Amino acid sequence: MGRPIILVIKEIYYPILAAVGIPANLVTIVILSRGHCGLSKCISVYMVAMAAADLLVMIINVLLYRIFSYRFPFSFLSHTPMCRLITYMSTVTFDLSVWFTVSFTFDRFVALCYQKFKTRHWTVRSAAAVLTTFSILSCFKNIPFLFAYKSQQIINMVQWGCQSSAAFFQSPLGVAYVWFHSACVVWLPFTLIVLFNSFTVRRILVANRARRALRSQRSENHSETELDNRRKSIILLFTISGTFILLWLTAAMSFVTTRLTNTNYYRGGRTSPGYIAMETGALLKFLSSIQNPCIYAATQKKFRADLKNVVKSPWTLILRLVRKYR
Repeated sequence: MGRPIILVIKEIYYPILAAVGIPANLVTIVILSRGHCGLSKCISVYMVAMAAADLLVMIINVLLYRIFSYRFPFSFLSHTPMCRLITYMSTVTFDLSVWFTVSFTFDRFVALCYQKFKTRHWTVRSAAAVLTTFSILSCFKNIPFLFAYKSQQIINMVQWGCQSSAAFFQSPLGVAYVWFHSACVVWLPFTLIVLFNSFTVRRILVANRARRALRSQRSENHSETELDNRRKSIILLFTISGTFILLWLTAAMSFVTTRLTNTNYYRGGRTSPGYIAMETGALLKFLSSIQNPCIYAATQKKFRADLKNVVKSPWTLILRLVRKYR
């Protein structure tokens, strides 16, 4: 009997994801940091933060945990203290990726709906303060994961591997913490993103009606430029937040289903529907960490132009060196 198809998919999928996701997020950070994309400094801060969080997800969650730890089970990464640290950092990086997306959604909501407040109070410094606060809170919130796993085996007095501690996950506090963690990573962010986007759509519809009434009193060029900038911002906002929700939805529903029915998704082996659903949700969830570079390239003309320059620059430098020393 052959190996379960989900394992084969994982072994192929995660290396490809890391090979694409790590360079894509690195290039995105470089491009956005250059400030040539025509974006405000405030929105650039959020977009760089999202790219940095997604890069950490690619490195820690995918490269270290899903690839290296899986393929090299007796490397130093599999020592129990290191395994616990990787598990902890995995939850922290996912938290950052999620809540930086929520922060970006809120920033766009304020910028599109309350421009006067945005101009006066919502600065680069305040954006950095918000992102720093979320980072600190995430580090503290996930501390229980450092104590939620125990070693799988002890060889020559050395602890190897990690497995969930029944004493933690079956205790009332452990169960409550798991539900709290799920709410903070999935359900509360989902709710806030949908809420902010709903308010944004409502405010935009009202503003458009007022703008049509006043259009005859303004110059056509100014009106068209303002509408074009607003349209681009709306497309970017809805594409990022909508794609995020779609890619996380399978993992969220699988988690709730297994918890509410009190089933173990490993029951029935690697071919059980519960296991396949959970792993499929994880595959899509990790894919969300490379969505933003693709969205920027598809929706932002200046980002595409700067991307071409960044890709060409190493080859241009090599050609200059060759011509110089020829």
